[in-house]
Amino acid sequence: MSRLLHRDDAPPVPAGELFVRSVDGARVHVELHGPEDAPAVVLAHGWTCNTHFWAAQIRDLAADHRVIAYDQRGHGLTPEPGPGGYSVNALADDLEAVLAATLAPGRRAVLAGHSMGGMTLMAAARRPGLREHAAAVLLCSTGSGDLTAEALVLPLRAGALRTRLTTAVLGAKAPLGPVNPVSKRLLKYATMGAGSAPERVDTCARIVHACPRRARVGWGRVLAELNVTADVRELRVPTAVIAGTGDRLTPPVHARAIAAALPVGLGLTELAGMGHMTPVEAPEAVTAKLRELATRYVTASTAATTEKEDVA
Repeated sequence: MSRLLHRDDAPPVPAGELFVRSVDGARVHVELHGPEDAPAVVLAHGWTCNTHFWAAQIRDLAADHRVIAYDQRGHGLTPEPGPGGYSVNALADDLEAVLAATLAPGRRAVLAGHSMGGMTLMAAARRPGLREHAAAVLLCSTGSGDLTAEALVLPLRAGALRTRLTTAVLGAKAPLGPVNPVSKRLLKYATMGAGSAPERVDTCARIVHACPRRARVGWGRVLAELNVTADVRELRVPTAVIAGTGDRLTPPVHARAIAAALPVGLGLTELAGMGHMTPVEAPEAVTAKLRELATRYVTASTAATTEKEDVA
């Protein structure tokens, strides 16, 4: 299925694109938007998504920010991974590779992650690349562990049965099928707030259904076992947290625990009625927080961005 979205949902044409080599040789697709020497923002999307998930943020911020967005391995234009496969370490490796390739040494940026993208930032908290380049962090609709135990997608009482069934759902091999009214209703129930506008449900459905099945299954299994809770205390930069009160995939209990554990926490913003897809459901709120962090913590760099093209 095409990654192109309809109407005005597509992000602007990138100023540049490149493939970055990760530690295991995996090729990571990166998009560059906005002025080269403007304050930088790096966007890491979540499970089953791609760079188009950040369309609203890119459209707004690219006018006066350098916006760097990349496809997680197996998603979007980033192909199947190398020997590192699907793992928490691979998430951190890929992020470090993107930062090294797109930011000059010492240049700092706001790093934002949604869902698995937020887990990526937590997993990389101890990494030299993150500590060199992160001026501030925004974690959107994410968790650090116990994802299957806390998820509310299945309307069952909390316990071993619900956890097992949720784990099975995350790793299910069944194809998602076409985008149609039934599949959109299911996706809306699982991932979005009850009041989500139809066009935003459609946007999310087209993005999620475009995710290759192997990546969806591979990362779903990683998420079922994920535990980066200890890394939250190593995220030693100013960090803000956003969560939707209606999030069934990563309920606000996760955001509250993360916000309480952060060494330099900037507080938790709970968006009433919003589900898991906060950058699409509440784009103004997410973009405003990114602007606030960039204004407060990032100084525009006059040095040219280092963009190392992959020559493989």
